[in-house]
Amino acid sequence: MRILVTGGTGFTGAALVLRLLSAGHSVKSLDYQKGIAWDKLEKEGAELIVGSVTDKSDVAKSMQNVDMVFHLAAAFRELNVPDKHYYDVNVNGTRNVLEAAAKRNVLKFVYCSTQGVHGHVSNPPGDENSPISPADYYQQTKYEGELVVHEFMKQGMNAVIIRPTAIYGPGDPGRFLMIFRWAKKGYFPMFGSGMTFYHPVYIDNLIDGFMLTLDSDKGRGETYLIADEEYLPINELVRKTGDAMRIKVRIIHLPIMPLVLAGHICEKIFKPINWTPPLFPRRVDWFRQVRAFKIDKAKRELGYKPSVDIDEGLRRTAMWYTKERYI
Repeated sequence: MRILVTGGTGFTGAALVLRLLSAGHSVKSLDYQKGIAWDKLEKEGAELIVGSVTDKSDVAKSMQNVDMVFHLAAAFRELNVPDKHYYDVNVNGTRNVLEAAAKRNVLKFVYCSTQGVHGHVSNPPGDENSPISPADYYQQTKYEGELVVHEFMKQGMNAVIIRPTAIYGPGDPGRFLMIFRWAKKGYFPMFGSGMTFYHPVYIDNLIDGFMLTLDSDKGRGETYLIADEEYLPINELVRKTGDAMRIKVRIIHLPIMPLVLAGHICEKIFKPINWTPPLFPRRVDWFRQVRAFKIDKAKRELGYKPSVDIDEGLRRTAMWYTKERYI
């Protein structure tokens, strides 16, 4: 097939583009900048377009001769921008891509959302029917993007919504790097009990989930959580991260409320001067927001089966961080 991946030169998008190319598909990417994997993707034969999903002309250009769309482009972890930026990219940008896809009569549209639309899972494990309770503006706008997808589903578009959990793996310079760097020191400052559940998804497992949606009959009109087989307390995640580097990590427990207060203060101080704060509420939430889900629906309806467990995933990630000198 001829496939468009928006956000295709970032961490997740690049992994998807490479897998699609290896499966024999013709792939183009629309991204607002030359992402971390640009050179590799170009070498492998992807057609790379620099442009924004907020620009209808860029979207229309990229949508030419396309059979299927994976919409991964999103404003994410951008701190020195107004809330309007998140809405423009995550909601209006999604509408732009859907409108162009509808005009071209694409066969299928896959929207990458986030587990974050569920916020804190008060009765773990959650599932696709758990309450929608976004904890920040990013998560809120990703859910509003889902609502736009549903509008087009009602008009007859064959679309699927994927909600990944916390993505990690080789190729990502940020998501798990803090955990690895602290663990390498042999100790980890744990604010709170450390018993908060966390649900990762190794990058290859997530791409497996995306690839299953290539079948036009699978998942039409449905939403799926895609995650690893197991969730685990963050204490255990930290220890396993140390194990991946053959380091025994001593966890130092500290009270969390001073950190919560510091996060809000830092955000208020740094936002007016457009500086990235060293600490902010979203980072603090890692210590206290429960993220734990069942993936039964994806297994049953898509045939999803995560093949890389947490120990192997962390080992591969540690090797990549070491090779690239991040740790």
